[in-house]
Amino acid sequence: MYIIVGLGNPGKQYEHTRHNAGFEVIDRLAEKLDIRVDERRHKALCGKGMIGGQKVVLVKPQTFMNASGESVRSAADFYKPEADRIIIVYDDINLNPGQLRIRAKGSAGGHNGIKSIIAHLGTQEFPRVKVGIGEKPERMDLADYVLSHFSKGEWERMEAAFQEAAEAVCMMITDGADAAMNRFNGKKINSDGAVYEQSI
Repeated sequence: MYIIVGLGNPGKQYEHTRHNAGFEVIDRLAEKLDIRVDERRHKALCGKGMIGGQKVVLVKPQTFMNASGESVRSAADFYKPEADRIIIVYDDINLNPGQLRIRAKGSAGGHNGIKSIIAHLGTQEFPRVKVGIGEKPERMDLADYVLSHFSKGEWERMEAAFQEAAEAVCMMITDGADAAMNRFNGKKINSDGAVYEQSI
């Protein structure tokens, strides 16, 4: 059993914003796996399915970003997976738009949703898929930036990244986090969207 959580903020006004990258990946996974994520449980929208013979629960917390841990803790208490079977997908301002980075564990790195999850689970030993949304402009407030929408050019790049992140999650379950890291962490994306390969 795996719990796959995409972070974001609920509500029409936040749809397709940078901070909702996690929701976007869950939507792509749901489409890929033919799972309906519409069951209201654990302060979230949830859906159940299978990946590579493993039961999975897709979770989109409806608590707002800063309280994401409440939803994740509720789902974890119910399904009781090990921490390494709770995969969190979220946005990262330290990566160029569309760049992915998979980690088996780690700190919050300043991300409030991850801070909340670590606080509620009492561990940071859970895998995560970071989806790059780009660095904020120098004179722009961080909150305003992460709640802003992508430009048309960025969105085309992000669409591909959301699909790749969904593939990465599947590979983490079928082949392990190391295999997914080797495949997806080696792909670097410049700020202008150009892809180049670089050894890890």
